[in-house]
Amino acid sequence: MAGTRGWAEYWRDDARGVEAMYARFRDHVFAPHSHDAYSFGVTEAGAQQFHCRGGLHTSSAGMAMTLNPDDPHDGHAAAELGYHYRIVHVSPQAVRAVLADAATTDPGASDTAAPLPLFTRPVLGDRRLAHAIARLHAALAAGAGPLARDEHLRAVILGAHVRGATRPPRIRTLADGAQRAAARRARALMREAYPEPVSVELLAEAAGCSRFALYRAFSAEFGMSPSDYERQLRLRHARSLLAVGTAPAEVAAATGFADQAHLARWFKRAYGITPGVFVRGAGR
Repeated sequence: MAGTRGWAEYWRDDARGVEAMYARFRDHVFAPHSHDAYSFGVTEAGAQQFHCRGGLHTSSAGMAMTLNPDDPHDGHAAAELGYHYRIVHVSPQAVRAVLADAATTDPGASDTAAPLPLFTRPVLGDRRLAHAIARLHAALAAGAGPLARDEHLRAVILGAHVRGATRPPRIRTLADGAQRAAARRARALMREAYPEPVSVELLAEAAGCSRFALYRAFSAEFGMSPSDYERQLRLRHARSLLAVGTAPAEVAAATGFADQAHLARWFKRAYGITPGVFVRGAGR
């Protein structure tokens, strides 16, 4: 919704137990309320204040917010021109599953024993966590694929847990040889399955490790995440189609990009030129 005094946009990913909102408020005052989920937010501009756990807290531009389920809070602008912020609400079940996955290399292990974190500081001056929250929000808002959403969700949960929870998460990693083998098995499956996307569950099964261990192994071995590699496969396919004269709009549809503009943005980010420049270069 939009208006002269503020606006808000909202997205929901029921499969992952995540909701997201992007808003600009100036005069709006939140009534005291709570959520049944964890809330991770980042103030992008201006400043906001809210009461939580017996104190008044201020979040200005670049600061992150971490609220536990059932934490009562309100909210209002703390700057004359209001504030912009992004916030994601993550179900306790999703948080528990990520923490359990990070603590074991057994992909079949139960997640019921993973303790839920408690965040004692509602506001953190942590730009790295704020950036992770913004990237998760952007992935949800832009309709990013499952691999990217899972990666960014894990980055937020683990980042918040490491930086703001009462105790750090238990994280287990693979030995170097096992890590290399796991990464290569996952990459082989992605190549074999392309152009069909592969879920993180299937990748972890092929790799023989947890999803968290897979992300760490893949990034260490290939210098990029599984979702980045998936995009690279799509961009390479796009180059081959463009080279034989396929129209850019058809290329975008065939390689899984939302539209021609989406393809052009990622093509330029990866190769430094637009698809049009790439096509014209064949005649020189």
